[in-house]
Amino acid sequence: MLCPILLNMTSAHFQVIVFSLWGLWPVLAMAQTAAPAKLVYRCGNEYLNDQALALSRGCQPVVGGYISVVPGMPVQPASRNPPPALAQPVQSAVNDARSILLAELKTARDRLAEQERLYNKGEPDKLGPETRNHQLYLDRLTELRAGIQRYTNDVAGLEREISRLPAQ
Repeated sequence: MLCPILLNMTSAHFQVIVFSLWGLWPVLAMAQTAAPAKLVYRCGNEYLNDQALALSRGCQPVVGGYISVVPGMPVQPASRNPPPALAQPVQSAVNDARSILLAELKTARDRLAEQERLYNKGEPDKLGPETRNHQLYLDRLTELRAGIQRYTNDVAGLEREISRLPAQ
C-alpha cells in the first residue's frame, strides 16, 4: 500500500524530492567518515580513551554500541567521633534504657521477695484444701521453688544488662 501523499503527487514533485535526497547522500556519507570515533578501551571496570595508556595496561577495545560513564561521588572517610548533634540522642536513649531496666529490676526484686515470703524457707503454710490433700501442698511447693528460681534469674539478668550500659 502506498502512502496517500505519494499518490496525490505529480511526477514532477516526486522527482524533486528524489533528486534532493539523492543530492544529500554524499553529505551524509561524509558525516559518517569525517569524524572517526575514538576507540574506547576497557580495563576491568575502568574505561579509557587514551590509546597509549590503555595498551600499556593491556586493556581490550570496546566494539559496538555507545558507552556512557557517569562518575560516582567520592567516598569520604568515616570519622571515629560521632558529631556532637548525634551524641545527645544517644545519651538520651541510654538514660531511657537505664530507667526502664531499673524499673523492671525493682519489679523482679519485689516478686522475688513475695515468692520467698510465701515459700517460708521451705515450710510454706498450708492453704485450705492442702490440709486434706498433701499432693496439692507439694505441687504448690514446687511452683514456689520454680518461681524463686525464675525471679532470681531475672534479677541476675537485669543486673547484667544494667552493668553493660555506659556510665552516666
